Amino acid sequence: MTDLYVVWPEAVDDPRRPSGGNVYDRELGTALQQLGVTVHESAELESVPDGSPVLVDGLLGLADPDAIARAQGRLQVLLLVHMPVTLAHPDDPHVAEREARALAAAAGVVTTSDWTRRWLLNRYPLSPARVLVAPPGTTPAPPASSEPQGRRLLCVGPLTRAKGQDVLLDALAGLRRRDWSCHLVGTADLDPAFTARLQDRITAAGVADRVRLTGALTRDAMSATYGETDLLVVPSRLETFGMVITEALARGIPVVAADTGGVSEALADGPGGRPGVLVPADDAAALQVALTRWLADDRHRERLRSVARFRADGLPRWSHTATSVLAAMNQLLLSPVVGT
Repeated sequence: MTDLYVVWPEAVDDPRRPSGGNVYDRELGTALQQLGVTVHESAELESVPDGSPVLVDGLLGLADPDAIARAQGRLQVLLLVHMPVTLAHPDDPHVAEREARALAAAAGVVTTSDWTRRWLLNRYPLSPARVLVAPPGTTPAPPASSEPQGRRLLCVGPLTRAKGQDVLLDALAGLRRRDWSCHLVGTADLDPAFTARLQDRITAAGVADRVRLTGALTRDAMSATYGETDLLVVPSRLETFGMVITEALARGIPVVAADTGGVSEALADGPGGRPGVLVPADDAAALQVALTRWLADDRHRERLRSVARFRADGLPRWSHTATSVLAAMNQLLLSPVVGT
């Protein structure tokens, strides 16, 4: 049995911060152990024994290139990049400089989507052979109960401009004559000013009786919410993948999503077509058209449901993600990490 060290964010298990990155890290760790790898969690690189292979969450590693540089020659560091930090801070040259140094100092990089890999290779002078991909997996889940008219809408993600809930509310404001309800699930304290503007939008649009801000939910509560959802809406301005999409598809729930970043990888065409609809990002009018068709066109709605239900059985599981990470480490690091 092989030992592997991981350095995850402190909030990886914080129920108030159920981010896609945190879920990925925790599910990956569990899947690696199921493959026979002993996973040791460490708070910092300095405490990891010499010569050990280490997987570092990019949220930490890209923000602290000096720690990665100090580990060179002593540890075998692989960076796991969910989202490049430069994407979150595009106007800060210091962020880009730190990210470049961290990527250069690591023995290799694993991204969670092909889109992110391409973005890194286009932005930084990295060898393509040093940047590999391990897409998120899924956990089998019971199918959601379908309400015939498809009225129950869901949007999942922290209330921030990047997640685009304001775009969704602008689209819903034009659907007041339709019958629908919408849950906005996600922590509301990352950007209080944005959350306040959302609440003002809800009131001004006259949909306060149909839009509910739930805050972050526990895993069980989130599962129950998915079980009572007809359509997932992802109005994000940028996503490197969009794990909520595959979480919904695992339950046979169709998706309407902004076509941004790696979203098209998560909501990919397959046998029977695409289990949802892609619309331009930051375009409330286009989103309104897609939602109107979902609510009004019975044949369209049933076709998307049929494709989504079919897709559920063929989604990759977290064991596939763990196998991809192990393959990347064995290719990029000097000492192999082999599970049973």
